[in-house]
Amino acid sequence: MIVPEGLAAPVLYRPHGGELPRLDRAEMLRYLGFSGQEMESELKRRIDAVADDVERNFTPAGVRRVFAVDAIGVDDEGAPAIKLVGTSVVLQGLDIYRHLKDARLCVLMACTLGMESERRLRAGTASSVETTVLDAACSAYIEAAVEAMDQEARADAATLGLSANWRFSCGYGDCPLTAQPRIVSALNAGRLIGLTVTPTNLLLPSKSVTAMIGLFDGPVHDANTRPTCGICRLREGCSFRARGTTCYGG
Repeated sequence: MIVPEGLAAPVLYRPHGGELPRLDRAEMLRYLGFSGQEMESELKRRIDAVADDVERNFTPAGVRRVFAVDAIGVDDEGAPAIKLVGTSVVLQGLDIYRHLKDARLCVLMACTLGMESERRLRAGTASSVETTVLDAACSAYIEAAVEAMDQEARADAATLGLSANWRFSCGYGDCPLTAQPRIVSALNAGRLIGLTVTPTNLLLPSKSVTAMIGLFDGPVHDANTRPTCGICRLREGCSFRARGTTCYGG
């Protein structure tokens, strides 16, 4: 399957000025565990000050690229897996298989707040409260940046008549983090945005995200509603069937 010419090239995300995302204060408070309770004015002032500091001094960077989806292969254990054509990326797990099984293409993306955020978080401050608030602010800000990349990807796909499902990341459901090194490699994210992966498959800088979005011809197809074990070509040795679950393959 060929990626349409308009989507084939890598796209860098390097916002500046008025293009920078806005840090969602409500999302930041959610990371801090607030759910509508009353807040002291001094704490609110400190939270606002940290949020302003993050928006002013951290600049997110990202890269995304579209790959064709191969959903007919299996992983090393014989379970159905998603492969991204032209890469070494193999996405394991029932949840990501359901998510991308019927997709024609996959938008693969990575985004980071960069090493300055990592240095600040590791250095900490004299106040443990401000360190906690900084961590929450960074989490909310990287989420805002990824959401901006998500919306750009959807808009580009829509110009070609493609629809998109929701954003999925390694670590969701049963999709393991072990795919992270190959995702970063497929995007050349080390060179382009300074993103690396630790030996335990965590992203570095820590305030970084990788994600996948499925692209479909016409409306999004919900693989969850169409179990097909009865016609699956994997008759014997299917690890999903052995566990009594359905892979939604075919």
